[in-house]
Amino acid sequence: MSSTVELTKENFDQMVTENEFVLIDFWASWCGPCRSFAPVYEKAAEENPDLVFAKVDTEAQPELAAAFDIQSIPTLMIVRDQVAVYAQPGALPAPMLADLIGQARKLDMDEVRKDIAAQQGQAQEGQEQPGQAQQQ
Repeated sequence: MSSTVELTKENFDQMVTENEFVLIDFWASWCGPCRSFAPVYEKAAEENPDLVFAKVDTEAQPELAAAFDIQSIPTLMIVRDQVAVYAQPGALPAPMLADLIGQARKLDMDEVRKDIAAQQGQAQEGQEQPGQAQQQ
């Protein structure tokens, strides 16, 4: 039996909202590296039963792939407390995946949210700057 959950546009929001820690593998059946990564991902799911390991078939769910601007597969995304804290393409070997999961577990999500708010504030200030320069 699979330890992973298939994500669709119908269940995606609910899955990410109701679970504190979700790993998402964006894949396709025709993708060789995706097929190579699948057993590594399944094993990690078995070793971390407290986390949600989900898969998005980019062929069956093109809207989800587009929504996350998936350019290359496999792409692994980690969502903690409804915040994407990691998203990178490429199949990872088991030790790297285990290390990544460990790092994501240790994240202080209050700090992450503060950093995001600060970045958004800087982005908004940057957008205001050109307008201010023109007024001077």
